[in-house]
Amino acid sequence: MAMTIKVSKLQPLAGYVLVEPAKADEKTSSGIYLPSSNEEKPQYGTVLACGEPRYEGGQKIECQVKKGDQVVYKKWGGNDFEVNETEYQFLKFEDVLAIIKK
Repeated sequence: MAMTIKVSKLQPLAGYVLVEPAKADEKTSSGIYLPSSNEEKPQYGTVLACGEPRYEGGQKIECQVKKGDQVVYKKWGGNDFEVNETEYQFLKFEDVLAIIKK
């Protein structure tokens, strides 16, 4: 029996953040359409959930972002996870590089 997973029920473990990547642009600013095979994944998205603090060398390391933040993350960071044909990223706290200010 297949298990149905709801993204809202995913809680990252200590030291991890769940991010929904932004959708890749299908056309350039000049109006040229790009083929999907040439599609490069965006390196930014929206935080959906944060894990508990992690401990390193006895020191507590808190998550620096919160649910709803728009963030930029490392190009090769994280692990892809797909639910209902939508891709998500589990990132370590240190893979998040910046918050995009509104």
